[in-house]
Amino acid sequence: MRHVIFGGDGFVGRHLAPKLVADGEDVVVADIARSELAHYRNVRFVQCDVTDPASVAAVGLKADDMVYNLSAKMLSPIQVRAKRHDFFFPVNFHGTEHIMQAMDMAGAPRLVHYTTDMIYGHTVTQPMTEEHPVAPLGEYGWSKQKTEELAAEWRKRGMSISLFRPRLIIGPGRLGILEKLFKLIDWNLPVPMIGSGRNPYQFISVFDCAEAARAAWKAGVPNEAYNLGSLNPPPVKKLLGDLIRHAGSKSILLPTPGWAVKRTLDLLDLMNMPIMDPEQYLIADEECVLDVSKAERQLGWVPRYRDEDMLIAAYSEYRTKKAGAAVATKHVPAE
Repeated sequence: MRHVIFGGDGFVGRHLAPKLVADGEDVVVADIARSELAHYRNVRFVQCDVTDPASVAAVGLKADDMVYNLSAKMLSPIQVRAKRHDFFFPVNFHGTEHIMQAMDMAGAPRLVHYTTDMIYGHTVTQPMTEEHPVAPLGEYGWSKQKTEELAAEWRKRGMSISLFRPRLIIGPGRLGILEKLFKLIDWNLPVPMIGSGRNPYQFISVFDCAEAARAAWKAGVPNEAYNLGSLNPPPVKKLLGDLIRHAGSKSILLPTPGWAVKRTLDLLDLMNMPIMDPEQYLIADEECVLDVSKAERQLGWVPRYRDEDMLIAAYSEYRTKKAGAAVATKHVPAE
C-alpha cells in the first residue's frame, strides 16, 4: 500500500514516515520543502503547496492510497489580531479542502487528519471527552474546527476520516512558546503562572502522535474523532517546579491572579503587542485535561510519555542548541 503524507516533512510527519517504512510500506512525503532527514533514502518526496489546488492535484493520488494530512500553521510565531485569519486559514482550512477534493477526484477514501483540542475552547465538562462542546476562542481553533465540518460532509459522501485532537505537541525539533519559559529559568528569573498553578497541564509527545496516526491506519481508519494527550498530567506548579530543580535554577514560581493577567494580555493583544495568543492564555488556569480512553478502546493506542519527562527533554534540547550556538559563534572569523 502507498501512504501519502501531506506536511510529512513537518513535526509529526518526520516521525510517522520512518514508522511506516519500518512496516514495509511505500511512503510519499508531499510538502513545500524537503529537509535532510535520513529516511528520505527510503521515502519519495514530492514538492507540494497545499494552498494551491493544482499543486495538490499534481501529487497524483491513487484510489488505494492511505492519505495523512499533517500540514498546518501553528500558534507559533504569534500573530497580531489583524493577520490571524489570513495566516491560519489558507493552509489549515483551504489546504485541507484541496486535499479532500483531490482524494475525491482520485477515488481515495481514507484520510487521517490532525486538528486540535483548541476547538473545545473553555472547559465545560471535565475530563474533556470527544463529545465536549465546541467553541474555539480564536482563528487557529476555528480554522481547525472548519476542517472537522468539512470532514463531516465528505464522510456523507463515503470517505473514512479519522480525526485527531492533540494537546500541545512537544518533542525534538519544536520548542515554540516553551523557549520563553526556558530563558526565564536559565536567567534565574521568576516564572509567572496564570493563576495558582494547581490546575494540571497536559502535553502529548510527537512520538505518541505518530503512533496514533499509524494505529488509525491499522484499525481501518474509523470515522471517529480522538483526543490525544498524556496520562495523569501533573499540576502546573509541580511540572514547573520539577523543571527548575532539574535545571539547577534559582527561579521561583510566581502565582498571579488569573483574571488580571488575562485582562492585561487582552489589552496587549488589542494594542497589537501580543505576548501569547488568546487561545493559549484564556484557558491557562482551567482544568483542560483530555480523556484519551476512546483511542485506547478503538485503536489500541496508549500514550507512552510522561509530561515531566517531555518537558525536561525539551529543556535539555534547548540547552544543547544553546551550547552549540555558542561554540559555533566562537568559530566565526572577525570581519
